[in-house]
Amino acid sequence: MCGRYASTLSGEELGRYFHADEIAEVELRPSWNLAPTATVPIVLERKDDRARLVTTARWSLVPPFAHELSLKFPTFNARSETVTEKPTFRHAVAHQRAILPADAYYEWHTDGTTKTPYAVSSPDGELAFAGLFSWWRSGADTDWILTATILTMAAPEPIAWLHDRTPVVLSADDWAWWLNRETTANQTFIEEAVARSIPIASRLTPLEVAPLRGDGPHLLEPVSRL
Repeated sequence: MCGRYASTLSGEELGRYFHADEIAEVELRPSWNLAPTATVPIVLERKDDRARLVTTARWSLVPPFAHELSLKFPTFNARSETVTEKPTFRHAVAHQRAILPADAYYEWHTDGTTKTPYAVSSPDGELAFAGLFSWWRSGADTDWILTATILTMAAPEPIAWLHDRTPVVLSADDWAWWLNRETTANQTFIEEAVARSIPIASRLTPLEVAPLRGDGPHLLEPVSRL
């Protein structure tokens, strides 16, 4: 799973990194401790002209048919194995796929009653989480809110010791394939994304860090055991 992560690049940096055609006029604040419902950066493809856009979204997907913005169940992650079966995510899978950029994500290794935090990053650079997005509003006279979720999968063996779940991480070669609004995705498509992610996820590097308190670069500093 992924319940906390860091994303600190500016809109301009994300635009260059993800080869975006446009950067929305939104405020992108660096954060080393993003939590569900926080405003997070997101990369998506617009439907009308297929331009690649960097913007922001609320991290916890809310489907258009929901009556409230805050749901009774968590939607910041979506399991790849069942995402096409769940009414909350099913519509977004088809044509509303996104990338959520991250410097690293945090996971806790459990040993008995002890939970040790780790920051998980990639030796290849910025992480590109496979995600889904959905628009929601409370009524016809209110503004639309962009919401998003991160797709997760079973962790491959090299990092399964840390946690049994990990985000689906995309390589640069797969960004266009994943974002393509003209492709109608189904469970087979999702399984292909997972298969493509396994080699990348297998190279992820976990480093033990101090307990997550506050927000700042110190959260990614490895714990020294000397």
